[in-house]
Amino acid sequence: MKDPKEFYISETTKYEAELKKASRTLAISSLLRVTVFLLVAFLIYYYFGNSSVITAVLVLGIAAFLYLVSRHTDLAYKRDRIKELLKINQTELKVLKRDFADLPTGAEFEDPLHPFSQDIDLFGSSSFFQYLNRTSLLEGKRKLATILLSNNITNVELKQEAVRELSKKAEWRQNFSALSALVKTETRTGTILNWLSNYKPFVPKFMGWLPIVFSAISGLAIAAFYFDFIGGIELGLWFFAGLFITGIYVKKVNLLSTSVSKVQDTFHQYYQLLDQIEKTEFSSELLKAKKEQIYSPTKKASATLKEFSKAIDALDQRNNMIFGIFGNGFLLWDLRQAYRLEKWISSNSAEVEKWFRTIEFFDAYNSLGNFAFNHPGYVFPQLVYDATVIKAEQLGHPLLDPEKRVDNDFDIDSEEFYIITGANMAGKSTFLRTVSLQILMANIGLPVCASSCSYSPIKLITSMRTTDSLSNDESYFFSELKRLKYVVDEIRTEKYFIILDEILKGTNSTDKAIGSRKFIEKLVRSRSTGIIATHDLSLCEVTDELPQVKNYYFDAEIIDDELNFDYRFKKGVCQNMNASFLLKKMEIVD
Repeated sequence: MKDPKEFYISETTKYEAELKKASRTLAISSLLRVTVFLLVAFLIYYYFGNSSVITAVLVLGIAAFLYLVSRHTDLAYKRDRIKELLKINQTELKVLKRDFADLPTGAEFEDPLHPFSQDIDLFGSSSFFQYLNRTSLLEGKRKLATILLSNNITNVELKQEAVRELSKKAEWRQNFSALSALVKTETRTGTILNWLSNYKPFVPKFMGWLPIVFSAISGLAIAAFYFDFIGGIELGLWFFAGLFITGIYVKKVNLLSTSVSKVQDTFHQYYQLLDQIEKTEFSSELLKAKKEQIYSPTKKASATLKEFSKAIDALDQRNNMIFGIFGNGFLLWDLRQAYRLEKWISSNSAEVEKWFRTIEFFDAYNSLGNFAFNHPGYVFPQLVYDATVIKAEQLGHPLLDPEKRVDNDFDIDSEEFYIITGANMAGKSTFLRTVSLQILMANIGLPVCASSCSYSPIKLITSMRTTDSLSNDESYFFSELKRLKYVVDEIRTEKYFIILDEILKGTNSTDKAIGSRKFIEKLVRSRSTGIIATHDLSLCEVTDELPQVKNYYFDAEIIDDELNFDYRFKKGVCQNMNASFLLKKMEIVD
């Protein structure tokens, strides 16, 4: 396995040199285009009045200029791709230093009603999504969020295998991401798919051959005019006939041109992304299955999508005023390309969704592979299907600085419940989120922040951050009851790992103690597994009657009139609380 930091430094140096070279080449290309334009203008001026020479100059000049424009576009694209590759490696170097505040937060995916996302900082500023996400496509980003939110525990072995394989394909991942990043989409893929499926063709079928015949006759007419077999009037009449035929359909062609221009960049990039997938051999079953979805025995999906992209580019030439006039007058250009586009839509629109979804899957999974590559010290959980739910050594939170983070061993079996007590700020909440993230990461196939880990896949459900709802006129206590009711309803039909933080906070101490104890008894009867953090030491007494419940704690000590935490997960009940000490220390009370 490559060292991430060394790899990113090496790639950054390489792409900085390549960017300088590409920028110089692009500057020369710009100068060459201007030179050709000025040369054509000079020749037209010099031979003004000689229609034969001017016609030849125009034809050759336009051809040369269009070639240079196309070449310049390709060079600009190459430069932009290098820029993206440089940016990718610079970003990874920053993230390795725990600097990722400027990355997308995924706040749009926050859902307070989700089984766990709101409680474990999955989305938002300084969230796990912000740290993990490297998607370049809007739909790829949504796919990654869907994976994180899925709570899916099937095929974990296949997910691990796919993530492990992609983690070893660093160059491939970066090339894919760079190509993806160059997509400047105006329209979401769902809108594109809807447009394709509902498109109504308007170009008559005879336009499949008429523009070809018309173009051939135009070529003969131009040659005849050049050699003085016909005059300018005859050539002009033929030219205007072409404009008249095109003009019959101009409104509908304009509408088609407007529609395809909005998806032009998407198709241009997506065929290249499909090509990246098609020409890569994958060994993991999940990646091979995804690649199989774009397989065609007759023609590659990338080549088919490229045809549509090229047809869009060809129709787009009508926006060049000179070419638009002469192309339609002599070649029926608009109708030729519109027919080409409509024929493609009729033949391939049903397949496009599979191609798009495959690209979005790889865009999302590249983030998972990148995460595994960036954390070579993390371990893929060994999957077990026995009494053990989690058995981890040196388990830590991936978002905490490894230089300061305190890791803990954690071992819990099926149908066990841990009650965790501890002083304020001693580490209870962080530990709950650490375990939650370990479950989430394991379920989606990621390596976890631990030195070793055995894990039996299980769904996660939490209740840690209940808030009151002013808009719904709900008290804090009622909101908490609704959340607990949600937990109870879910565990009736599914097996979950339950994580609760200080339940029934919205009521008085006596009522809270009684209610909390009854709730724990109900969870134990449901044969669930999980953790409950509390400040109520009386709740720890339930272990005397329920052997499935065990007590653990995080401690705090006052040394030299200062509060000290070791953040160690220990067996037993916490005896040291710190609220009174902190009130005095901060001079809030005497």
